[in-house]
Amino acid sequence: MTCGHSRTAITKAVGELDEVLAADVDVTAGLVTVTTNSPSDEAAIAAAVDDAGYELTGRA
Repeated sequence: MTCGHSRTAITKAVGELDEVLAADVDVTAGLVTVTTNSPSDEAAIAAAVDDAGYELTGRA
């Protein structure tokens, strides 16, 4: 992730998941913070990131 396009693409993809209330992308740190209204479906979040063209490499 190196630009605003990355931030927009990931925020949109993750934000479309039903349980997601907010997604914050820190391009510089390479982090995505996701706030959900129920226990998160990590596989769905990873798939959304992958579908946006990026790779989720772990959980902090």
